[in-house]
Amino acid sequence: MERFTEAVIHVIKNIPPGKVMSYGQIAKFAGSPRGARQVVRILHSMSGKYNLPWHRVINSKGEIGIQDEELFFTQKSLLEDEGVQFKGKNKIDMEEYRYHPDEDVYF
Repeated sequence: MERFTEAVIHVIKNIPPGKVMSYGQIAKFAGSPRGARQVVRILHSMSGKYNLPWHRVINSKGEIGIQDEELFFTQKSLLEDEGVQFKGKNKIDMEEYRYHPDEDVYF
């Protein structure tokens, strides 16, 4: 497994309940600031295998980016169950809910 992939998995696994990170933020902490699309790929292909809290990853606007209606509501429900409140149908206050991991912990 590539180092970046390992780092992405590590970052996602450590997002605490009730907090979120954006794809780009995860890529930055994993060592590739422009690797947001790769984070999407890793999340999609490895969430089940590594039991990743995929629902805690959203886009940089604070929105759920999933287009599939069922998955959208699943992600929203999982976040709400952790205490995340939405503004309107799809928006999260990133100032309040963004997780800021300790940079020294990551690669």
